[in-house]
Amino acid sequence: MLPQRTSSAILTQAFSSGSCVIVLGLTLSLSTIGLADRVTQAADAGSSATEPELQIDITKIGLGKEVVITQGRKEWFMRVEVTPENSVVVRQEKEGERYLLDESEMHDRAMTPAEVDTAITDFVNSVKTRQKVK
Repeated sequence: MLPQRTSSAILTQAFSSGSCVIVLGLTLSLSTIGLADRVTQAADAGSSATEPELQIDITKIGLGKEVVITQGRKEWFMRVEVTPENSVVVRQEKEGERYLLDESEMHDRAMTPAEVDTAITDFVNSVKTRQKVK
């Protein structure tokens, strides 16, 4: 970028008066500030584009519930199935086609609706917390 005409006149007068070191230092420091600001803006724009928001879908299934959380290629899944005799909780986490977590647990009694809601809420909050930490 070429300096404006008035800046050239000021620089010419400053060089002729013997203060060229001061003017050169001032010019370099202003250039550095502008460059640092552009780098910060580019980093901010890049980070928001690479981290999409969490998409959370909760579905009621019989007496239980299911939640699917997605963010880009990552997916978290939890299903709580409740029958009169037992409850099954399935948790999965995958990135693309690769499973990072695949676990299930069985309870020998039916979970109450409040317990199902608590389990789903705790799972969603744990995913949100882990994503904020990264």
